[in-house]
Amino acid sequence: MKSKINNLVLSFFVALIACGALTSCGEDAENYDNKAFTTSEKVSSILLMGTNDTESRTIQTSIAKLEGSDVVVTYKVDESLVSQYNMAYADNAIILPSEYYELTVAVSTIAVGTVKGNDVEISFKNLSGLDRDLVYVLPITVANSNIEFLNSTRSTYFVIRGAALINTVADITTNYLSLQSPGTSSLKNMGEVSIEALLYIDKFGKLISTVMGIEGNFLFRIGDAGLPDNQLQLATSNGNVTDAAWQLPTGVWVHLAATYNSADGAVNVYFNGIKKGDTKTTSYRNNVNWATSSFYVGKSYDDNRYLSGSISECRVWNRVLTQDEIQGKDHFYVVAPDSPGLVAYWKFNEGGGQIIADHTGNENTIVANKTITWNPVSLPN
Repeated sequence: MKSKINNLVLSFFVALIACGALTSCGEDAENYDNKAFTTSEKVSSILLMGTNDTESRTIQTSIAKLEGSDVVVTYKVDESLVSQYNMAYADNAIILPSEYYELTVAVSTIAVGTVKGNDVEISFKNLSGLDRDLVYVLPITVANSNIEFLNSTRSTYFVIRGAALINTVADITTNYLSLQSPGTSSLKNMGEVSIEALLYIDKFGKLISTVMGIEGNFLFRIGDAGLPDNQLQLATSNGNVTDAAWQLPTGVWVHLAATYNSADGAVNVYFNGIKKGDTKTTSYRNNVNWATSSFYVGKSYDDNRYLSGSISECRVWNRVLTQDEIQGKDHFYVVAPDSPGLVAYWKFNEGGGQIIADHTGNENTIVANKTITWNPVSLPN
């Protein structure tokens, strides 16, 4: 019994000492200087994806415990912190020019009875005008606070850099895709046509490979009897046109663009935005109708005319693209789905399945004949 009493007394004194070590076990337990701080990430990244012309970010401000009056914290952009960021994060960023952002809400007020203030808001704009090869940083720091601010959280860095615009592509070797919804009006009666595709061709070695179109009607294919097996050709129901300069390489990514105008039969071909050969004139003068189940990507006549390689960013326009448009910033890798004249847009970035969506909203869905092999990439490199 005496041993039990001694143990109880010892436990009491240990608890008493522990309580004292914490300054107080009652209302005085938090008797320390209150500080404001941010709960946001120290570094916030914005990736330039080609389609995100605007972005928004926030900074959250809090305090450790309640105050008897409002806490007001004002933020500002501080260009002098760029070098500090570069040193701390081993980067080579430059300040984001003022025309690309707006500090829309610069003051955070933590009202009496609360521990969290309104968000500080930063709006980023016109991001497509930035150079994807550069890294930009926008340092935002505390300009003024009516209580002490936790120094380690005073500054937040918003970092903007280019990212891969394409991360997944489809290998359609021994495969092909057909139009699921024949009769879609956007692919009918096209007096002008432009086609585009980002291609990585592994090899040729057979008589004909196919890009897209309808056999015996209007078809962009590669190779033919009497032609090199890597030479692009427009085959129509009223004759074919080609040029010795229209020869595609293997083992590299190539952006292919080809245009047709029914008014004069003019056909032009571009590899990576560079016009190849002369303007050719086809005897075909009809409007193009691809709104049928006979339209294929990667097939013409029979299954053996597949394209040996991978495809991405496959598009159809009902107008003639200019060379300047084809050479536009990031055009090879992404375009706005609502671009004028864009009637079908298959990005081939699904990463699974056999169904390829039309990003224009025109519902020109195409479906693969068999399971697609999906490959990870990083484009542009």
